[in-house]
Amino acid sequence: MTNDISAAAGIQRSLRQCISNMAALLYRQGHVLETVSVPHRGLDRSAIQQLSQASDDWATCQQVLECSEAASYNESGRFVLTSLGRELLFDMFGSGASDCA
Repeated sequence: MTNDISAAAGIQRSLRQCISNMAALLYRQGHVLETVSVPHRGLDRSAIQQLSQASDDWATCQQVLECSEAASYNESGRFVLTSLGRELLFDMFGSGASDCA
């Protein structure tokens, strides 16, 4: 059971690191957190390509977020955070920083 707890803590740390990196990169590229936290918005393929070119970390973070089911693609094919990803984002930055209202 201790190994399960350690693994879960490691995954959550990795997710938090990716969300933090994602937030900083989004900001540097002129995006806001609502771009990925509002389910009907999201990043289109062009924006993802620009983020990939701007940072070597983007592809890794995107993969971690997708594999952990903290992010996926909405019905428009745009990259967005899932409920899990939004929960972590709001926990880290506060709901006011990326409010969905």
